Amino acid sequence: MTITSQPFGTAADGTPIERYTLTNTSGMEADIITLGGTLTALRTHDRSGALGDVLLGFDTLEPYLHSHPFFGSLVGRFGNRIANAQFTLGGVTYQLAKNDGPNHLHGGPGGFHQVIWQATPSETPSGPSLALRYVSADMEEGYPGTLTVTVVYTLTNSNELQIDYTAATDKLTVVNLTNHAYFNLACAGDILGHQIALDAPTFVPVDSTLIPTGELRAVKGTPMDLTGPIALGAQIDADDEQLRYAHGYDHTWVFAKPAGQLATVCRVSEASSGRVMELRTTEPGVQLYTGNMLDGKQPGKGGASYPPRSGFCLETQHFPDSPNQPQFPSTELRPGEEYRQTTIFAFSTQG
Repeated sequence: MTITSQPFGTAADGTPIERYTLTNTSGMEADIITLGGTLTALRTHDRSGALGDVLLGFDTLEPYLHSHPFFGSLVGRFGNRIANAQFTLGGVTYQLAKNDGPNHLHGGPGGFHQVIWQATPSETPSGPSLALRYVSADMEEGYPGTLTVTVVYTLTNSNELQIDYTAATDKLTVVNLTNHAYFNLACAGDILGHQIALDAPTFVPVDSTLIPTGELRAVKGTPMDLTGPIALGAQIDADDEQLRYAHGYDHTWVFAKPAGQLATVCRVSEASSGRVMELRTTEPGVQLYTGNMLDGKQPGKGGASYPPRSGFCLETQHFPDSPNQPQFPSTELRPGEEYRQTTIFAFSTQG
């Protein structure tokens, strides 16, 4: 196993950006840049043993410096949407940026996807590892408290990408971290034929601006039933209000497992390559997004076009708008407490 680094350009203020490549004992590779803690490539084996990059993204730094669909980004302080870009905490109302219609999305325009993280590589018994650290100042992007965050990517010798998140604050705040990688296990084309099995009996319905209505709804008998295995495209265009609101899947599914327990919650497979990806997480839910708003206009890797549904995201997290929905699992973090979550993407092949 190896860890190498090389320059990947400079930020607008002249700060150098590094790209780290983690390689495990079987030859699987992950590329991570210090801008946004971004996972820019993940090269896994297909059934014939050939490596292929299963992530959407860019070949150069420049597109990552500007607005993009959060390709591979670390997302924070709060992943997903907050209604009306505000929340009240400890009797104080905090106003955030409205960067998704009337709502706040993924920590705001200057969220964790746009900051430069301090990187520390290491070799562990499990595989090569990269620890990324960032200190978010009090009131950065409107959030209270100085938040110290560490995210550790480990590419295990069992062909798993493990992401461990920890955070601490000096003031009552809210935290909901995730990674926004777009996967395509075929490395090209759309993802509608990918087979998914999601261990989630309920989901979080949303309104027309994709803010939760406050209820949890059973998936059985609806197009949201992905307990499968079922093709991602099998019901994605059904005549259903939830699918019309999001132009496909862009919802949080709620796992059957206890919150905080690390368990396998999802399996995705792709027939032409034989690749299989299993998801394990400690989080209570996952946002499945099928790339509905990709428009193919921004050239991707090798000049590739990324039209709608050319990638899917599995963003493990707490529920959207949790600071305004007291019935949801809490995203509050207090001084002296530690935010902690683990998410693992495990790769294999099948005949």
